[in-house]
Amino acid sequence: MFKNRLLGPWRRSGHWLLSLLILLLPWAKIDSHSLLRIDIPKLSLHLFGATLRIEELYLLLLFTLACVFFFLLATLVMGRVWCGWACPQTSLSDLTEWVASRLKLKNRQHRLYGSAWRKLVLHFFILLLALLVGSNLLWYFIEPQRYFTQLFTGQLHPVALGTLLTVTAAVYLDLALLRRLFCRDFCPYGRFQSALVDSGSLILQRPLSEAPRCIDCGACVRACPMGIDIRHGEQIECINCGRCLDACRQVMAKRQQPGLINYSFGTSEQGLRSLINPRTRLLTGGLCVILLLLAFSIQTRPQASLKIALSHQVASRRLANGNLASFFNAWINNRTTDSAQYLLRAQQQNNRQRLELKGPTRTIVLSGGQNRKIDFVLLTPFTENENRVTFTLYSQNGQPLAEAEALITPIQSR
Repeated sequence: MFKNRLLGPWRRSGHWLLSLLILLLPWAKIDSHSLLRIDIPKLSLHLFGATLRIEELYLLLLFTLACVFFFLLATLVMGRVWCGWACPQTSLSDLTEWVASRLKLKNRQHRLYGSAWRKLVLHFFILLLALLVGSNLLWYFIEPQRYFTQLFTGQLHPVALGTLLTVTAAVYLDLALLRRLFCRDFCPYGRFQSALVDSGSLILQRPLSEAPRCIDCGACVRACPMGIDIRHGEQIECINCGRCLDACRQVMAKRQQPGLINYSFGTSEQGLRSLINPRTRLLTGGLCVILLLLAFSIQTRPQASLKIALSHQVASRRLANGNLASFFNAWINNRTTDSAQYLLRAQQQNNRQRLELKGPTRTIVLSGGQNRKIDFVLLTPFTENENRVTFTLYSQNGQPLAEAEALITPIQSR
């Protein structure tokens, strides 16, 4: 028996795998650190085992630029395959309509018809699904375990609670009222894509050469979630999901013939050669440059950072032996994923004389990604002139890792 290969099972598997990845990623940890989470109170980003503080967000900027260039390049090459095969809007709409079909609700022109109690069950399911989506978003800012504890004890921050309610309401209204209409009429990506797609981009089409074999059964139109007719040529509403392709292959298989609809790079069917054009080369080159910059920045990233500031709580004091005691705060950040031990030293810039420090500056132990504040006292000879001091943070084996400077003025000396 003649059999055409269907793409539906592959598309559904991709939707499930991506959805599970988005749901489970916030739960995953490396050395007790979230795999991916933005920690707003600590102004840091947990990214695949590394902890980037706000002063290192230039790495995130490079990563974001790389994602943007990849997005542009993927759209130029693959068209709207993202919409049909990976977009959460499509996944949620598919799931909602699948549940509706199990409840024996009819879907006509993007509206669901059936008994009131079946609709009520569906709306309750949509509400739970929207709540899950809202919670999943917050998991990327609040650890899931802490999120549930705060939610059930009523301690969730008002901003987080407001975000949860807003996202839940937006997703509920989307799935209850819009679904495919959002993709067809409101999604900005669909309009943005029209400016990127060219004659070489991947599209779904029924080639003109296959028109004589078409029996005009209408299976492709009935299968299309966007309500378009692929026989009329390329249309911006098409999300490249391949449902029409599968429907056509199933009908033609009964006639012992291959399907009429296929994926192709451009309408001219030149294959991969159509992708070799100036726009593709420009985006590919830009992406490679950004990835090289990102790799270099990560490779040369300091293992630790040091910030020094005079304490505003305790004034400098002149001691009986003629020295000046200046009170400092230091913030030390371990930028590696492993625990490390540090040593803090100070010296005068003008004569390189080693200065004495009082406080926990000899054995500073920080776990991977930890940021710690220490208080200490700097002893310097009393002088009426400005005294510039250099603080150096050393590793356990004596390797200098970071430096910071401080200026002690005569005003501070009195």
